[in-house]
Amino acid sequence: IVGAGPAGLAAAVYAASEGLRTVVVEQEAAGGQAGTSARIENYLGFPKGISGADLTRRATTQARRLGAEILTAQEVTGLRAEGPYRIVTLGDGSELRSHAVLIATGVKVRELEVPGIETFVGGSVYYGAATSEAAHYQDKSVFVIGGANSAGQGAMFLSRFAKHVTILIRGQTLKTSMSQYLIDQIDRTANITLRINTEVVAVAGSEHLESLTLRNNVSGETEQAAADAIFIFIGAVPHSEFAAGIIERTPDGFIPTGPDLMRDGKPPQNWRLRRNPFLLETSVPGIFAAGDVRQGVVRRVAVAVGQGSMSVSLIHKYLETV
Repeated sequence: IVGAGPAGLAAAVYAASEGLRTVVVEQEAAGGQAGTSARIENYLGFPKGISGADLTRRATTQARRLGAEILTAQEVTGLRAEGPYRIVTLGDGSELRSHAVLIATGVKVRELEVPGIETFVGGSVYYGAATSEAAHYQDKSVFVIGGANSAGQGAMFLSRFAKHVTILIRGQTLKTSMSQYLIDQIDRTANITLRINTEVVAVAGSEHLESLTLRNNVSGETEQAAADAIFIFIGAVPHSEFAAGIIERTPDGFIPTGPDLMRDGKPPQNWRLRRNPFLLETSVPGIFAAGDVRQGVVRRVAVAVGQGSMSVSLIHKYLETV
């Protein structure tokens, strides 16, 4: 298993508990993005919420207790298939040979490059929007940065809580990046304002965000704007470079699996099996993907955990053929 976020750890728990010799390789610390969350309020079974660090600690302990081996501070640099083996290459040149590989490496959000903004991340600057975060800004003024559907959906959700929501885009229109139904909803929502040709160039505040410096990228003029929070939706970069040239990836690096690999009802060109790829299987039999690194996935901790758990059942089916 490559990656020790929610998907990878869930897969490790189920694989190890079902008798598979399981190794998890993680480049950084276990937990992924979820592990850095101050509070996850909507994860099933924790009515008072749970921190990402606590959830990660519990999952890691559980996986190890059941027999999984977890290697941290180990970068995966390559992946290849040789007969029945799927071989992972590590940064130090060593290799792990297995009969199946699960890629659960997640994504890294594109960060807004504004000096000092990292001070407020998780407190009043957020990458994305969730119920627990939005509820803190009842009757406050918040900004949404981004012009894709995720930004529009975030703005609509935030408008139910915030006094006012301002959407900032660097371009001249939402029509090139957002679905028309969302544009129409935004137009009809009185407490949402769209500002075009605008970007954030500075932030200010003491314990929490208090104001932004905005620049019009056409006129060059700047102005100050009071702000209680920023919700940033400027995309994500999947960690899948090590699999380039081995499995199919989208142009932006996400991994299609199962039905997303089918073209006109046919599996990938180099697919040699009579069956079609399993739901979470990539274009190479025996290599699977789960969680945020997959194409078109809904990015939620519960979704990642579900896919990681499901992947083990599909891996069992694959191993029956090896």
